[in-house]
This record gives sequence, structure tokens and C-alpha cells, in this order.
Amino acid sequence: MKTVPVSRRLFLKSSKASVAWLVFSPAIIGRAQAATTKLKLSSSLPNDAKYANGRVYYDNLVKNLKANGLGETVEVTFFPDNQLGQEIDVINSVKLGVIDLMVSGSSISANLVPLVGTFDLGYLFASFPQQTKAFDAGAARPIEEALLKGANIRIISWAYNFGARSVLTKRPVKTPEDLAGLKIRTLPNPVITECLRLMGAAATPLAFGEIYTALQAGVLDGLEHDPPTILASKFYETSKHYALTQHNFSPLATYFSDATFTRMDPKLREGFLDAASKAGADTRAHGLAVEKEALALLADKGVTVVECDREAFRNRVLPQTDNFVKARPEAKPVVDTIRATQA
Repeated sequence: MKTVPVSRRLFLKSSKASVAWLVFSPAIIGRAQAATTKLKLSSSLPNDAKYANGRVYYDNLVKNLKANGLGETVEVTFFPDNQLGQEIDVINSVKLGVIDLMVSGSSISANLVPLVGTFDLGYLFASFPQQTKAFDAGAARPIEEALLKGANIRIISWAYNFGARSVLTKRPVKTPEDLAGLKIRTLPNPVITECLRLMGAAATPLAFGEIYTALQAGVLDGLEHDPPTILASKFYETSKHYALTQHNFSPLATYFSDATFTRMDPKLREGFLDAASKAGADTRAHGLAVEKEALALLADKGVTVVECDREAFRNRVLPQTDNFVKARPEAKPVVDTIRATQA
């Protein structure tokens, strides 16, 4: 072991430095404790403050964080338009704690925990207000618990996608027979893909970021989505017929990594989760308001909005729910609660 001799001058200099550290360390420690918690929030949709649900949720979250006194201590950076990757990659990154937050439909997490696919069953919900009542009655709880247990992801707020999902196509569709053979983009999710297949389409799963070019190239004949998303993403530039099938009122979820939850300062958690919940409620109200406006704007841009034979589509899809429950009995309490809830 080598010993390094220390001169008296060096010793005194070191002693003074130690005293200075002791004097100033409380301030330094205080600043460290007050350090800003930085979070990353991802959305696949464009950075549209009115018609894109991810941006609307983000703005509401920032507003409510400030109202809760966390504007300076929790900093959320928003990454729209698939900047952090396609949704399937992002949801896996949330699972691992690499990305903190994600705003997306419930459908994407069904790839990790199949029970979440219950909410994608065709014509399960009658409206968004009915959905909220069903969730308040406990329909969402088994889904939340399964996602936390199976994927280390918490759902910290429920909002609405901005309108029911309907079918945008390059040619008119009024009946299941009109939809037959058309290649319709669906979420990369087996339940919603099966729903569109039962409706008559050649259901084609595809990542959101690839839809526009696939429509341009003729790889797709259309897609299914809500009016504001079609408007914000400019899908109306490629397809001009919108059939109001309204086959899915899918909930919008705020996914929060359990790893981030665990490492977050417990003093911040309560205020943060409260802000996230309030942001979800604010986003629900906004979504209901902009659906009709987006439909009118689509019509102004040359899209023909059609009241189709919705009952014919519904009758084709009805067996899906019973078959899903037979395959996954744990979904039965969720389905029963939703069916028992009146709008």
C-alpha cells in the first residue's frame, strides 16, 4: 500500500474546503431535493392542439400540474407524431420504464395483456357517457389490475378518443356487402381486427405511422378511426367516403410506467396522479365537443359522410363478445357491468 505524504499547507487548504462544504451543503442538498422530475410523454398523433387527443391531454396535464403547485417540480416533455417510435415499441418501453407516459387507445396494450382487448369488442359500448358510467361502476378495475400485474403499467386516467370509430373508404359503403373485400387498416390488435373482419372487410393490421403512405400507394382501401384523428392526420386527402358504422367507442388511456411510479418522490405522487386524473376528465369533455365539428370540416373538405346500415353491421359482430368471454372467462364481469349500465 502506497502512502502519499500530505504537506501542512495542503492539509490546511483541505480543511478549509471541508468547512466550506459543511457550511454550504444544506443549500446544495436542498437544491438537490428540489430538483425537477422530468417525464417523457409519447403520442402517435400529430401535434394538433384541438383535434389530436395526445396533445389535448398533454395541455390539460400541464394546466392541472400548475394548479396543483407542481409546475416547477414536474416537467413533462411531449413527443407527438411517433417521435419515440411506433406505438407497439412505445408501449413496451413504458413497460420497461424507458418511456414514462403514453397516451393511446386501450387497444395497443391488449398486445401485452389480452384481457384489455375486452374494450375493443365491436358494439360493446353504446356511447362514451355510458362508458364513463360503466367505469365508475367498476368495469375498468379488472383491466387496470391485469395490466399492472402483467405488464408493470398503470392506467392513471381514462379519457375518450375523439368520437366513435367509423370506416373511411375510397368508395361508398352503406352495408356489409359494400365493405366486402376492401382492405381496411385496423389497429395491430386481434380483437379489433376480428371486428372489422366480421363487418365484412379484409381487415389489415398496420402501424399508425404507415397509414397515409399505404393509402396513397393503394395498399389500403381505407381505415377505421374517429373524425378528429382523420382530420388531424389528413387521411381525407386519400379517401372521400366516411360510413358512420360507429362500431367502437374505444377508451383513451394514460399509461404510466410502474418503474417511474416507484422511483417518483412519494411527496409528488399524489399531486401528479390527481393532475393526471383531472386531465383525463378535461380531455373527455373536449373530445365530445370536437367530434361534430370535425365531421362538418371533413364534409367541407369533400368527404361524403354516410349514415349506413349500422344494425346490419352490429348483427354481424354480436357473436364476437360471447366468443371472447368463452375464451377468457375473466372478461365476463367486465362485459356484464358494461351491459348492465345504461347511457
